[in-house]
Amino acid sequence: MSFETFGQPLLTFPDAEKSPLSIRAKALVFVDPRSRQLREDLEQLATRSVSVLIRGETGTGKELLARHIHRASDRGGLFVSVNCGAISPTYADAELFGYAAGSYSGSASSRAGWFGSANGGTLYLDEIGDLPLPIQIKLLAALENHEVTRVGAQQPSPVDVRLVAATSIDLAQAVAAGKFHERLYHYLSEGPLELPALRERTGDILSLAEYFLGIYSQRLDLPVPLISEAAQLVLERHSWPGNTRELENIIHFALLVSTGDEILPEHLNLPDSLTQIAHQVTQILGNGSATEKDALKQLLKNAGIL
Repeated sequence: MSFETFGQPLLTFPDAEKSPLSIRAKALVFVDPRSRQLREDLEQLATRSVSVLIRGETGTGKELLARHIHRASDRGGLFVSVNCGAISPTYADAELFGYAAGSYSGSASSRAGWFGSANGGTLYLDEIGDLPLPIQIKLLAALENHEVTRVGAQQPSPVDVRLVAATSIDLAQAVAAGKFHERLYHYLSEGPLELPALRERTGDILSLAEYFLGIYSQRLDLPVPLISEAAQLVLERHSWPGNTRELENIIHFALLVSTGDEILPEHLNLPDSLTQIAHQVTQILGNGSATEKDALKQLLKNAGIL
């Protein structure tokens, strides 16, 4: 669902606790200018019929965007999420496109496969670059011809599937290396969507941190602590290699180890250098002279922190 929290637009998974999702991080906010532009692009793509390729680092929330695209479209079918890295190379055909009864030993009934299950809806292929090349070719044919042939079937079956794919790599480089099908890449490129890393949209960090803090406090039946000014500084200056997923873990940890009504830098399981700096900042702001406080604030402003 999309709603307002902490005065900011927030995008979350509905019924997150019941959903067997491939990522733990379940929210994005649209505070930072880059995020607001992303939301505009997302809304425009959602109502179009083109396939979409979401590119972003691991843990940024690509599946969340894909689910929102499906919900904002007029497609009444299911949203089917598939991790391409988990598809069996031996049975990739059957897993994606289904199989007819009797195709395999013990298979008394037919199966629609992931593609057939998404008929009328959206098929989300996470890390599409992990698909074997022969399957990429069949995938492109299914998308272009709007039909699939199940393993062991004599006739193709019509399908109406919108593809939303995601990748954490530059597929153009994979094409140049001969590891990704060029025509499939161009087919996907009709609807490009770039999801910036969390370190590139620092305006979202504190709103997301507050959201995760509220969620875990409610789940664990704990009072909601404040995030201290020094801890905020640490959060905003961290590079977040694990993106939103890492932020969620950090906030969860901080909530469990904090003892007062504030989250302090020492409660954040982040690099010591950041914590030490923030601790010094806290001491000066709390106990320093007026001259020291003014000098520190000016230093932080010059560094682009304040």
